[in-house]
Amino acid sequence: MSKVNIIIFNPDQMRADSMGHLGNPAARTPFLDEWAGTEAVSFRNAFCQNPVCVPSRCSFTTGTYPHTNGHRTMSYLMREGESSLFSELKDAGYYVWMNARNDLVAGQIPGLAERHATEIYYGGQYDAPAPERALRGEPGNKWYYSFYNGRLARAEEGRTGGDDEDVDAAIERILHPADDRPLCLFLGLVNPHPPYQVEEPYFSAVDRAKLPPRVRPEDDRGKPAIEAAIRANQNLGEMTEADWDEVRGCYLGMCSKVDDMFRRLCDALKQAGEYDNSAIFFFSDHGDYTGDHGIAEKAQNAFEDCLVRVPLLVKPPKGFGVDPGVTDSMAELVDFYATAMEFAGVAPSHSHFGRSLSGVLADRSTPNRSFVCCEGGRLANELHCDEFHDAAHKTMDKTNPYWPRISAQVDPVAHGKGVMLRTERYKYVARLYEPDELYDLAEDPGEQVNRIGDPALADVAAQMKERALRWLIETADAVPFDFDCRLSTEMAWARLRRMVPEQHAEEMRRRLDEGENPYTLMNECRARFGAR
Repeated sequence: MSKVNIIIFNPDQMRADSMGHLGNPAARTPFLDEWAGTEAVSFRNAFCQNPVCVPSRCSFTTGTYPHTNGHRTMSYLMREGESSLFSELKDAGYYVWMNARNDLVAGQIPGLAERHATEIYYGGQYDAPAPERALRGEPGNKWYYSFYNGRLARAEEGRTGGDDEDVDAAIERILHPADDRPLCLFLGLVNPHPPYQVEEPYFSAVDRAKLPPRVRPEDDRGKPAIEAAIRANQNLGEMTEADWDEVRGCYLGMCSKVDDMFRRLCDALKQAGEYDNSAIFFFSDHGDYTGDHGIAEKAQNAFEDCLVRVPLLVKPPKGFGVDPGVTDSMAELVDFYATAMEFAGVAPSHSHFGRSLSGVLADRSTPNRSFVCCEGGRLANELHCDEFHDAAHKTMDKTNPYWPRISAQVDPVAHGKGVMLRTERYKYVARLYEPDELYDLAEDPGEQVNRIGDPALADVAAQMKERALRWLIETADAVPFDFDCRLSTEMAWARLRRMVPEQHAEEMRRRLDEGENPYTLMNECRARFGAR
């Protein structure tokens, strides 16, 4: 049997509750909903490991946590000497195709992107779309920092640039493979990342009247400083519920377009005769506020479910037992790495913390994790971990739509480090410079009332804190698989030459120069020559 194809469809900033089969009555994701019921397993409780893209991608492509190797900022990507799912599959004989939505490897290092891919599609052939009307206006306008553009004009032949072009390129590679190697395809989308904008028919597909209630900031108690700072900077308080419904409806329209693009990709796999022999993964890197808590876009060190609970759907290759439908088994995106490597039959070349989901795919009632974790923020003295202080953002002015969030991160307290631990019922957030947070999700699903000081939950808080500490200890670092020698070649020869009879000296020196372990050679000398 040929090796399994690994197909990864990765929308950006898509919330788990943007899909109909997970309970949103306004969502329009017909293909994903049917797919989850007939061919794939959809994880109701899947969580990313950081609420912004670069740390999340460095995590799920390696099976390590952002803190494990320091990948916890937008400006520290994977560098030389680090392996990923893509480089490991490429080394194992896979043809690795990806589009140029990077957010993974350091772009300043020549050839590094090519180390992780056989082919990169750079795009730029389709015209970019434009909004039908400009709503943003002048500073102070209620829409100014909302990221809302609304309906896009549809380009000639229905092509609206960006994602459409990348999906077309991925389909072309599926239908016309470069060679007979198994395919690892990573398609990283922009949708539904802000600005909130989409063309017809997706824009009007969502019935705004069916939107679930928004989580309103007026009811929040004991929330972190970063949210108050972003909310003050965005200044969206004059937006009405009807305004927010337009933002939320447009966002779900973007998710509806994602659903359609995913259908097209699966249809291409079927047309090419590769669908059955493919392990297909659909998941997002993190979520989006979309008006919840009065905020647009995201925050780098906040951990509400709207930011950290993501879609995760997996279809195994034909012949592998699958129990299609929705599972309540908890998963982290690091588990994607372990699962994909298992299906590919490739042993990881580095330590990781993922758990294969194959057991849950075969039986949805199988437990996977008793808790999940996420992390974000920085130490007070880590200015290099604050986007506003790096070279790309120093000159940012208030016209930039990201100014409210990036400038809020200048405050070391607001942008302080935090770690989330979530069980099925409770969510605990440990913070360095602010009070911790504790939410009873059964009573407070919107995570609005921080009960960290509530005596009735004191035991829960203590247990969650102990679990978070043990998790940090277990995942604090990862020792590489390869070994270093404490002796240089000349150091080793200084010892060996005293152990080797003259007639064998040339042989031993040659073997040492060819890279044999000096300690192995020393042991051999003791056995062969009685050396000490």
